[in-house]
Amino acid sequence: MDRREFLASTCAAMMTPGLRNPFRDDLDRIGLQLYTVRREMEVSVERTLYEVGRIGYRDVEFAGYFGRPPRAIRQLLDRNNLKSPAAHISLDTLRSGWFRTLQEASEIGQKWLVIPSLPENARDSIDSLKRTAELMNTAANDAQTFRIRLAFHNHDTEFKEVGGRRILDVLLDETDPKLVDFELDLYWITKAGADPFDYFRRYPGRFPLVHVKDSGGAPEHRMTEVGRGTIDFARIFAARKQAGMKHFFVEHDNPSDPLSSVRVSYRHLDSLQF
Repeated sequence: MDRREFLASTCAAMMTPGLRNPFRDDLDRIGLQLYTVRREMEVSVERTLYEVGRIGYRDVEFAGYFGRPPRAIRQLLDRNNLKSPAAHISLDTLRSGWFRTLQEASEIGQKWLVIPSLPENARDSIDSLKRTAELMNTAANDAQTFRIRLAFHNHDTEFKEVGGRRILDVLLDETDPKLVDFELDLYWITKAGADPFDYFRRYPGRFPLVHVKDSGGAPEHRMTEVGRGTIDFARIFAARKQAGMKHFFVEHDNPSDPLSSVRVSYRHLDSLQF
């Protein structure tokens, strides 16, 4: 096939409904933070994971295992063609039960354990933030034995200033990039009025995990399904290499119909190109 034939066939493919544009990128795996469907998980972990896989999700991020042991979780994932790259844990887990948590995560096949938030006394001063970062560095160093990385997930609180510096900036500066990653929540950074591209530029490669949920816009920033709000996800994902993005987890804190909500978000992301 010569150059003219290639261009002709490519243009024809671009005009064919249902085919991807070969000059643009898309998400090959879409994940779900299972906190979104926590009520369903309380009723039946087995049924919920089945429904999540049936929608099309291939990755899930846990926020508790609802009494199921690691081996049972791994079996359920395998049965539903799912993987769990990450799970949320509390900061206190780094102080007590850390090696047991790492062992369980390893059995499930997870590569990240994520701290979803900090208590106020762990972020109320520069000194407390430095102590928190030191704890993270130490725990993350221990996690290397299990080939697991530690990460931190932001809310809008982390864009407030303490001692003249943003909380998130202090954590990024004080944690070791070789050990500690960050899970950027694209809704909360939007609500806080911060610029994700500024963080991608200043801290390239530090954000392998992202939470994907949409905002209805200022001033209320009502949380909504992906594609029904104002966040330009295509533009953000186009910077995925600079940011270091590897996993994308849909989340909605309080959807009225969780399974319907995650289905809407999945369909939008599955069709998104950037």
